[in-house]
Amino acid sequence: MNTPHDDLNAVMRARREKFEQIQALGLNPYPHDFPRTHLAAEIKNNFDALFEKEVAIAGRIMALRPQGKATFGHLEDSSGRIQFYLKLDFIGETSYKLASLLDLGDFIGVRGKVLKTRTGEITVQAEALVLLAKTLRPLPIAKEKMAEGERVVFDAFADKEMRYRQRYVDLAVNPQVREVFIKRSRIINSIREYLTGRGYLEVETPILQPLYGGASARPFTTHHNTLDTKLYLRIANELYLKRLIVGGYDGVFEFAKDFRNEGMDRFHNPEFTMMEVYIAYHDYFFMMNLVEEMFCKCVLDLTGGYKITYQNTEIDFTPPWPRLRYLDAIEKETGYNLLGKPVAELRKIADQLHVATEANANAGNIMDAIFGEKVEGKLIQPIFITDFPIEISPLAKKHRSVAGLVERFECFVGGKEIGNAFTELNDPLDQRERFMEQKKLLEAGDAEAQQLDEDYLRALEYGMPPTTGLGVGIDRLVMLLTDQPSIRDVLFFPQMRPEGGR
Repeated sequence: MNTPHDDLNAVMRARREKFEQIQALGLNPYPHDFPRTHLAAEIKNNFDALFEKEVAIAGRIMALRPQGKATFGHLEDSSGRIQFYLKLDFIGETSYKLASLLDLGDFIGVRGKVLKTRTGEITVQAEALVLLAKTLRPLPIAKEKMAEGERVVFDAFADKEMRYRQRYVDLAVNPQVREVFIKRSRIINSIREYLTGRGYLEVETPILQPLYGGASARPFTTHHNTLDTKLYLRIANELYLKRLIVGGYDGVFEFAKDFRNEGMDRFHNPEFTMMEVYIAYHDYFFMMNLVEEMFCKCVLDLTGGYKITYQNTEIDFTPPWPRLRYLDAIEKETGYNLLGKPVAELRKIADQLHVATEANANAGNIMDAIFGEKVEGKLIQPIFITDFPIEISPLAKKHRSVAGLVERFECFVGGKEIGNAFTELNDPLDQRERFMEQKKLLEAGDAEAQQLDEDYLRALEYGMPPTTGLGVGIDRLVMLLTDQPSIRDVLFFPQMRPEGGR
């Protein structure tokens, strides 16, 4: 009895034999180009104008139905599917012999006239057939059937791990997956248009850095042979962008690939995309207004309105969004006012709330553990949480009126943070003290504490004007706006354990 592996090899051997037969016909299975004139959707949307006109289409074969001296099939390109019709009388003996050697998944080009069949389906009647790429490995093309007047897909390529590992197959056979990534591009373009439209400059900063900083995270390390020095993949681009504000730019932003050597789950991938923007002469109140306006534009550009559905929950982005202080949010959900309480009392409260904390956690860490456990998941509709503890915000400016807090906000939607912003700390003496506190945490074993960056301090000593900054997790934003449950569903090639388990 043959195993599935044996069957697969048999199928692949059959495709190799067809490949050789095509060569024996004097045809090239991999020609250099094909001058396509129309996409499938263009033909369908403009049938009246194109009726009986000659067109050239190209794409993958997704269905083949030989019928003696004629063959019907469906070709799929980036815009959708369209039927083609091959007949011996129209394309000649060699091309029709080629048609008999075609398989599902093959790329072909078809030149011919646009018609409608007796059943009313728009079709390209081929006058020329060209093989563009012979597939030697079968695609897991889903089957379809009509049920109660609707097209039902079954036997789809649905195994999550296989889809993530072989994204090229996933994209080839699941058009809805391609649509997610088209929307991702539109989301990024919407943000870019908004920021450039306000006169801010898009820039690029180093990925390889001699010191990592700008966030609390463990880095990936590498070694530069020529310089004989250790380098880090950036965990954030914040400190370099603020150096550019020191240099005289009024507003800069960057879409950055960042890397954090941390756990992986449905909201975290070690390689991810951040958009950070820094704007001189403004504070976090200005940035809250900007975030609200920018995100609303993004949702409107993508959907035509302000409401979306995420994981079966309707989310309404209609402005204005509520603003709630961090400690007030904790008190609202737990009944505890944590402002000014010492570490011992905070730890006791955390224990009473059944919130786990690290043995060396400071006051801010304990408050943040309580917030994460008791508050964050309930923030479904868009909201700004403001005024965070100073201990967990080493790059933010001290609050202008409340001791122990900083001028920081995070934007929450769908129970997750998708934006983090400060009135930036521009006092070099205060920043040095904060770095020194972080250094103590690092030496005490906190692997995510920030490093002392003398060059950044030197930059601040040359003077940075009042500045506000923002970081947006692009992958989480795309998850939200495309209704995807995992970050892996919005990354073309998410990080996976190597095949074979090593």
